[in-house]
Amino acid sequence: MKSVHASVAAVLAGVTLLSACEVGPDYQRPPVEVPTAYKEQGNWKPGEPQEAASGPWWSIYQDPVLDALERQVEVSNQNLKAAEAAFREASAVVQANNASFFPTVTANGAASRSRANLSAGSSRQSGAVYENQGSVSLGASWVPDLWGRVRRAVEGAEASAQASAADLAGARLSAQATLAMDYFQLRSLDEMKRLLDRSAEAYTQSLRIARNQHASGIVSMADTAQAETQLKTTQAQAINVGVQRAQLEHAIAVLTGRPPAEVSVVVEQSLADVPVVPVDVPSALLERRPDIAAAERTMTAANAQIGVAVAAFYPNLTLVGSYGYSSSLIGSLLQASNNIWSVGPQLAGTLFDGGLRKAQEAEARATYDQDVATYRQTVLTGFQQVEDQLSTLRILAQQAEVEEQAVKSAQNAERIFLNQYRAGTVAYTSVVTAQATALAAQQTALTVHQNRLTATVSLIEALGGGWDAGQLPATASSN
Repeated sequence: MKSVHASVAAVLAGVTLLSACEVGPDYQRPPVEVPTAYKEQGNWKPGEPQEAASGPWWSIYQDPVLDALERQVEVSNQNLKAAEAAFREASAVVQANNASFFPTVTANGAASRSRANLSAGSSRQSGAVYENQGSVSLGASWVPDLWGRVRRAVEGAEASAQASAADLAGARLSAQATLAMDYFQLRSLDEMKRLLDRSAEAYTQSLRIARNQHASGIVSMADTAQAETQLKTTQAQAINVGVQRAQLEHAIAVLTGRPPAEVSVVVEQSLADVPVVPVDVPSALLERRPDIAAAERTMTAANAQIGVAVAAFYPNLTLVGSYGYSSSLIGSLLQASNNIWSVGPQLAGTLFDGGLRKAQEAEARATYDQDVATYRQTVLTGFQQVEDQLSTLRILAQQAEVEEQAVKSAQNAERIFLNQYRAGTVAYTSVVTAQATALAAQQTALTVHQNRLTATVSLIEALGGGWDAGQLPATASSN
């Protein structure tokens, strides 16, 4: 018995030494080209950033209604619930792979009673003979991770789970940004409705003037018709704003995980100011964007699968053992004389597979190369999106300044032509043209303001929304 124990100890010692091996390439993040500064930022600094509370990214807009809606996204958005379930699924895969580090232990018990007939020609008296048989045993088998196959599988599963966690963060940020854009578009429509209503009031006054002029015989009926047409067209535009507003309200409801019938966004009398979004150095983007982190973790998982494929070229060692009792007398089953046991190693390896393992290794390496390219492309796209929004904000700020001057000039021209019409020195078509120009200038200015607000949201999203790769779980199994 001592020799058996010594043999087992020797086998385990050898296995322990071999288990230090881990085939396949160790992961190293491939380099990417990172600029030292954003091209479109340059020296352009339109102002100091607003001080936002140490909270979520949307607090920079200082809008309590937006804040309440955004917090509901985290709780009730169904797409986020699906992404969260996908992360839990990936975490379970890690736990399943971790189980391969441990032996499998089984327990068996059996009892039987059999009947045999003895023939008359036998030396024993003919008749039936009954026999009992009972057994109980414990069995164990363990496949040591000699070549790191299990470790590589766990490494890949953990990286995949971290990629899933990054996908969840990306889905959350996308939903939050979409809601903010919808919200600001809805608020812009509220402002557009007020603008059209104010214009309709002014056009009502113009129609009254045209009717008085016509009643006095100064102008023809055509002036009255033009004034009435302009008024009704503007009123129709104000009504039509309600269509898009209702659709945006419905979209906001769905983003917060509620039926549209349960959500109403009350009309407010002001549109948020455009904040200045602080921008960090480009190298920080690699750790701030969830999609870049997800692509990097996916690449890590693919690298680990190369190790799994390489480990398939090496033989597997399985340690098997059992211990139990077997006897035909159930009452004395557990006596020492009925003890049975076995222990020993089994070594198995594939000698020929028609190139299957070689093809699987090539597939794993090609998948890794593909993921490297995807990672680098994701980084480039991230830089592009930041540059796009920086240039958009810079140019829109310039446009807003010029457009403000255009609005003042158009409103001044509208007053001048209306006074001249009252004096009878110009035709009413000049008033209509001036009023249409003034309204169009104000609508353009409002659209520019809305675009600036949504561009700040897009820039925040492109910068990662305050997320950091350090928020990823260290291992999915620890979550």
